[in-house]
Amino acid sequence: MFNIEITNGAQDYLAGLLDRQNCEGIGIRMFVSDPGTPRAETCIAYCRPGEEHEDDEVMELEKFRVHLEKRSLPFLEDARVDYAADKMGGQLTIRAPNSRLPRVSDDSPVEDKINYLLHSEINPGLAAHGGMVTLEHMDGDYAVLRFGGGCQGCGMVDMTLKEGVEKTLTDKIPELAGVRDVTDHSDRTNAYI
Repeated sequence: MFNIEITNGAQDYLAGLLDRQNCEGIGIRMFVSDPGTPRAETCIAYCRPGEEHEDDEVMELEKFRVHLEKRSLPFLEDARVDYAADKMGGQLTIRAPNSRLPRVSDDSPVEDKINYLLHSEINPGLAAHGGMVTLEHMDGDYAVLRFGGGCQGCGMVDMTLKEGVEKTLTDKIPELAGVRDVTDHSDRTNAYI
């Protein structure tokens, strides 16, 4: 059903961590933050009873339950969680080769569509001036963005935001109402002028 491997060593290690939590029914949650972008990180966290999400997919293992974030499933395809003991105790490793690959379709969440366009179309142009923009979060139908590098403190950021970033995003993502900037532009340390 799931093409995600959690090795026996990783299961034993994670089960030991869960046992120390003294919480009946505790499991783990596996997800990818910033999926489909160069900043993607595959994460494992505790999932206590009541912290499950309604749309989670559940993987039943012998010793515990794994809650998989639905949005992350395409990015977790072919993921492998392993544990290797060593002289210092050991290390849990998570390899998710698809976590940073853009996987955007018409039914993808708006956040994934925005991240894809930011990293594939918008940031390459901003990089010429040492700048970049990232999605912080969604506020209703608005994307809340943060500029960095040469864009932070740049006198042209309003034009870049409205005529470049917002126009590109709203043209290609009709369900997006607009964008908002939460960058502190008073810091002009690296501004492109």
